Amino acid sequence: MPRNALLLLSRLLLAALFVPSGFQALSDIAATTGYFAGLGLPLPTLAAWGTGLFELIAGLFILVGFQTRITALLLAAFCIAAGFIGHYGQGGGDATLAFMHQQMLMKDIAISGGFLALAMAGAGAWSADERGAV
Repeated sequence: MPRNALLLLSRLLLAALFVPSGFQALSDIAATTGYFAGLGLPLPTLAAWGTGLFELIAGLFILVGFQTRITALLLAAFCIAAGFIGHYGQGGGDATLAFMHQQMLMKDIAISGGFLALAMAGAGAWSADERGAV
């Protein structure tokens, strides 16, 4: 498959996780705030709004290939932070739940690897970055 097609596919697949997640977080800000409060985060309402907006906007940037390298780096860092905040050491004494959280942490780390690769490669020719939008 040609390079530009693979970069476009990579952007589509990565954005498919973040655009709906950001939209969902913003659509039910009370539930998102409750989740963050349950994690013990300070200012959970601010964290909910910030996370939802970041996921939605950054996901859209990746989707269209706008400011791709910096956005991918930010999302890589976000994935690592979110994985450790949301999943590291979670599950308590329930072995099945602890295993699920461990897998979710590893998924977040793997997604950050995809974003690092995208940051290195750039968005490709089929993107706003290459169309002179930056």
